[in-house]
Amino acid sequence: MQIFPVRYHVSADQLDHELDWEALYHTCYPRVYNFFRFRVGSDDAKDLTAITFERAWQHRRRYQRDQGAFEAWLFGIARKVAAHHLRQLKPVISLDDVQDRLANADQPIEHTVQQHADAERLADLLQQLPDRDRELIALKYGSGLTNRAIARQTGLSESNVGSILYRVVRKLRAEWDENS
Repeated sequence: MQIFPVRYHVSADQLDHELDWEALYHTCYPRVYNFFRFRVGSDDAKDLTAITFERAWQHRRRYQRDQGAFEAWLFGIARKVAAHHLRQLKPVISLDDVQDRLANADQPIEHTVQQHADAERLADLLQQLPDRDRELIALKYGSGLTNRAIARQTGLSESNVGSILYRVVRKLRAEWDENS
């Protein structure tokens, strides 16, 4: 399974009068899918992405342009879907797709084995993070959101988001280096 390339904005003409749901779906799907893939793993990412778009469609009359960008509203729904999903399951970050791609790569087996071990190690380190930190990492690196967009989603200040992400990444690097 692939990680989709991210397109960052829905154009203003897509929000004129009636929302062009097909265009919004094609524009936002990769980012929402990547968010779920990073947050809950590839096994459930497609289903949760579908649930997010289904709920957005069902509640489309609640979207108010003057209250924020469509993406912010959509990611608000996605975050609620992820939270509900994670309450039902023990959170697991799956790197199966990365491991499959590594196994099929045209690289020496030693390199592939090392990358596989590194991916498992990173997944273990991410699992040790508090939920908030994992969610911020997923929004930043899984969905490609800016600190400002993350701040709008989480209710944190933009500088607080940046500080938390800096500390989390620094902590992950330190733990990585400590166990090397």
